[in-house]
Amino acid sequence: MYEYTAGKADWGSFGLPLEGRADSSTRVGSVTRTDVPTCRPDELVSAVAERVGDEWEISVVTNERGVVAGVLDRAAIRSGEQILVEEAMSLGPRTIRPSARKGKIEQRMRDQNLAHLLVTRSDGTLVGVLRRDDL
Repeated sequence: MYEYTAGKADWGSFGLPLEGRADSSTRVGSVTRTDVPTCRPDELVSAVAERVGDEWEISVVTNERGVVAGVLDRAAIRSGEQILVEEAMSLGPRTIRPSARKGKIEQRMRDQNLAHLLVTRSDGTLVGVLRRDDL
């Protein structure tokens, strides 16, 4: 019988504090925005658009447990259509863990011209969003 015991990597992926030379201040979790707007797949895009406002260009689509299902991008939000989010969302967004090192992620975002990355725990639960400008 095999019993999984969570290790250091899993600890960090949940955004729990790290110590040493590569402590939590060197990780993306320390600059992740947790106030990113979220929505559910069964909501209308028009209702989400009203909530999001001008500060955000995305809304993260989550299930009832906060697990990321997709992203509603700026074009979909600004369309304000009377369709369900599940019909307009993009599936399989790129994600990173809160324990990822800032320097490596900043370089990746530059190289791939990414404005933001979703930050999730190892179980897929949304922590927030990392914006390149916040690094």
